[in-house]
Amino acid sequence: MTRVRPADVRFYVDADLAGLGKLLVRLRPDVTYPGDPGGVVHARQRPPCPVAMPATLDDVWIPLVAAQGWLIITRDRHIQSRPAELAAVREHGAKMVNLTSDAAGSTWEQLRVALSINGQLLNARRASQGRLSTGPRWLECR
Repeated sequence: MTRVRPADVRFYVDADLAGLGKLLVRLRPDVTYPGDPGGVVHARQRPPCPVAMPATLDDVWIPLVAAQGWLIITRDRHIQSRPAELAAVREHGAKMVNLTSDAAGSTWEQLRVALSINGQLLNARRASQGRLSTGPRWLECR
C-alpha cells in the first residue's frame, strides 16, 4: 500500500480560471483553487483551500494566499485599476501571473499558456529555495 504524505501547495488558481484550477488539481498535488475540498494526487494529500468560497473578494483572499507564499494565477484584466485589490497585492507581497490574452479564454488555451510559462515558474521557485522571494511580483501573459 502506498503511503500518502502531505502535499506542498505552491500555486493558487483564481476563481476566474475555475476550469483550469479543477483540471490542474487532478494532475498536480501542488495546486489549489477557491473551494477546493482537497484531495490526493500522486500519493500527496492536498488540504482544503483556505479560500472556501469562489465569490470571496480579491482584497480578502489575496492576503490569505500571499501569506502562504503561493503563486497566484489569475485572468483578472482589471486588478491593476482597482485600488483595494492592488493595495492587497502590494501590502502582502503577492506573486501573480495574469493571463490577460484574449486567446486565454477557454480552459484549453489557459492550459496552453500555463504550460508555456511553466519553466519560468519552476526556475523562479528553484532560485528562491521553493518559495518566491519577498515583495510583490507581477507577470502578464498576453
